Amino acid sequence: MVNKYYDLVTSFYEFGWGESFHFAHRWKGESLKESIKRHEHFLALQLGVKPGQKVLDVGCGIGGPLREFARFSSTSVTGLNNNEYQISRGKELNRIAGVDKTCDFVKADFMKMPFPDNSYDAVYAIEATCHAPDAYGCYKEIYRVLKPGQYFAAYEWCMTDAFDPNNQNHQKIKAEIEIGDGLPDIRLTTKCLEALKQAGFEVVWEKDLAVDSPVPWYLPLDKSHFSLSSFRLTAVGRFMTKNMVKALEFVGLAPKGSQRVQDFLEKAAEGLVEGGKKEIFTPMYFFLARKPE
Repeated sequence: MVNKYYDLVTSFYEFGWGESFHFAHRWKGESLKESIKRHEHFLALQLGVKPGQKVLDVGCGIGGPLREFARFSSTSVTGLNNNEYQISRGKELNRIAGVDKTCDFVKADFMKMPFPDNSYDAVYAIEATCHAPDAYGCYKEIYRVLKPGQYFAAYEWCMTDAFDPNNQNHQKIKAEIEIGDGLPDIRLTTKCLEALKQAGFEVVWEKDLAVDSPVPWYLPLDKSHFSLSSFRLTAVGRFMTKNMVKALEFVGLAPKGSQRVQDFLEKAAEGLVEGGKKEIFTPMYFFLARKPE
């Protein structure tokens, strides 16, 4: 399901969001693009990587964070992705960026990675392992390929402690996010933490970075907000995109199903905004974990 979903939505994501498909902690006066880059740099700094080291990006999309991470830290980054279309797009963007000699992609399932034990100096995941059907199984594989004494850092999509499973509105918001973003059951932050420890990791620190973000992470998706710098994400921009997609699909220039996918994404955006406003959902539950020596 995830693969077919991403074949269709990748172009929508890149059109509206750029090469990095994720949210970010954001300061006042900081653009969305600047905050996304800083969010990626933060991971490199937390992992403490050194030039020349081998790093794994689990669920790398088209490699926007991979390229930024590699340029910022002078490391060699391998992107793991199970979607052929995103990998082919990522390879082309690597070539354009000039990092194709040090960065590459591997097509594989992150629940069963084709790498030997103790292969990487650092591993990170940005809003990707939420697609894993089993957090423990995913983290256990990451633990296996990470060298002893080294670190794994991630931003996870999670339901927060404020989420009430008995609240129908909360459940509706959760379902909108899951269906619109092709996700299995979204886990609580506490469940991610438990799975990390069960996999053998020592948790160095963890925090929901959405809590103290001066600019709400969901602002680019909020229809009541207007921004020229991220016009495509505003209500007007999304309305224009919807009608453009409808017209392109009608004349056969856009793949069949494009309008339906755009509707799914629109519904997901509404769920994300509501989940963010009610503080029952976060796309940036951060943790830094270490594999013991």
